[in-house]
Amino acid sequence: MSTTPAIDDHERLIFALDVPDAERARALIRALGDHVSHYKLGLELFLSGAYFELADELNAAGKRVFADLKLFDVPATVGRAVAQLARRGVDFITVHGQDAMLAEAAANKGAARILAVTALTSLDQGDLDALGFDCDVADLVLSRARRALALGCDGVVSSGLEAPALRAGTDPALVVVCPGIRPVANTDDQKRTLGVAQAFANGADYIVVGRPIRDAEDPAAAAEAIQTQIRAAIGADNQ
Repeated sequence: MSTTPAIDDHERLIFALDVPDAERARALIRALGDHVSHYKLGLELFLSGAYFELADELNAAGKRVFADLKLFDVPATVGRAVAQLARRGVDFITVHGQDAMLAEAAANKGAARILAVTALTSLDQGDLDALGFDCDVADLVLSRARRALALGCDGVVSSGLEAPALRAGTDPALVVVCPGIRPVANTDDQKRTLGVAQAFANGADYIVVGRPIRDAEDPAAAAEAIQTQIRAAIGADNQ
């Protein structure tokens, strides 16, 4: 279990609000109500034109916002983009790049927290080999996490499969956010997936869940079922 301090258990579930427009986003936010208090806003919603409006609405409602835009550009541009996002009151910002980009992001984060993207959960070892990474996934993730912390970032986005290595090989203050969580058997494009209980047993601080909630017949019930699993997992780790 992570030793990162003071996380409200209810906020450990981050719902990926991956929808094409504000109308659909607001309908899901209303449907989920008090079952979700932490939302990830990604590229699809960014391109809808209502990204900042929705971020402001979520903040005004007392929700937490994870700006998952995986910034990757000239370091100075990344720094300015992070500063813009930080002024919107977002909590997490993802950056997907080399050391200079991460350093600029950290220098401009304000009250936000920077998460370095390690290896996308849609990639497996074969994909990384094809991209020219001459190492295994766990080594790559651990190396990137250590560099990110040294550069002033707050945590990483990583598969829960690599979380044990992160907990064993990095500072306990590292924030570990794990996407690719599948409460049931997985049939989509996420390859390095894990269940809720195992993700927290491996050392996750937060989990990101999208389609299993969004596409459920009753999204609120699906979210609450995951919250129940989180409470059980955190309670088991604290015994």
